[in-house]
Amino acid sequence: MMGGLAKGLAVIESFSADRPRQSIAQVAAATGLDRATARRCLLTLAQGGYAEYDGKFFTLAPRILRLGTACLATMPLPRVVQPMLDDLSDRIGQSTSVSVLDGDEIVYVARAAQLRVMSISLMPGSRLPAYCTSMGRVLLAGLPEAEARAILGPGPLPARSPRTLTDPEAVMATLARVRADGHALIDQEVELGLRSMAVPLFNARGALVAALNVGLAAGSEPMAELAARFGPPLRATQADLRALLS
Repeated sequence: MMGGLAKGLAVIESFSADRPRQSIAQVAAATGLDRATARRCLLTLAQGGYAEYDGKFFTLAPRILRLGTACLATMPLPRVVQPMLDDLSDRIGQSTSVSVLDGDEIVYVARAAQLRVMSISLMPGSRLPAYCTSMGRVLLAGLPEAEARAILGPGPLPARSPRTLTDPEAVMATLARVRADGHALIDQEVELGLRSMAVPLFNARGALVAALNVGLAAGSEPMAELAARFGPPLRATQADLRALLS
């Protein structure tokens, strides 16, 4: 294992929407590295054109997108699902997305946007917590129970809204319902004003490979009606994709 590479990757991952601009001290605190190591990593990134430095703060430079773009370009999943996402979104008039599980987060790999319903812009590469998202719960429900419980941890989980389930046991109970129903419903747990429904995506061999969802603005209709309205088109796309995913 190359320790220097691992440290450099940790430095890159310390930047986020909440921390787009950081000092050496902030990066050291976020990564657990000592200041001298954090400084060397940051200056190396700046020298390579992957970061910009104004004398005090570092920000990631556009060149860093080459890393994520290379991953998306070599993954067959986005290329396969994007045309069907576009078609589904046009038919139902709502934004649709596909994501995969990465640790305790979901990573968006494809998206067809209609009206913006979240305060943040979602795109391929965007990340959200798995425990409080519909796609995350679908993907967690597909894991062995012990593995899902380990990902959730002892809790309490961060509350992203007043409606967020923060007790891991409550989330585990929800995952059992997701397995039984074959879909997950979220009512403003990620952010107030946002509802979503997700279904699992299986490949031709029956293995869970991703999740598909629809996100929409919260209204007065019961969640059961949302499931009845969007369930059929989601499941139709789910079935169409199963034959294409290897």
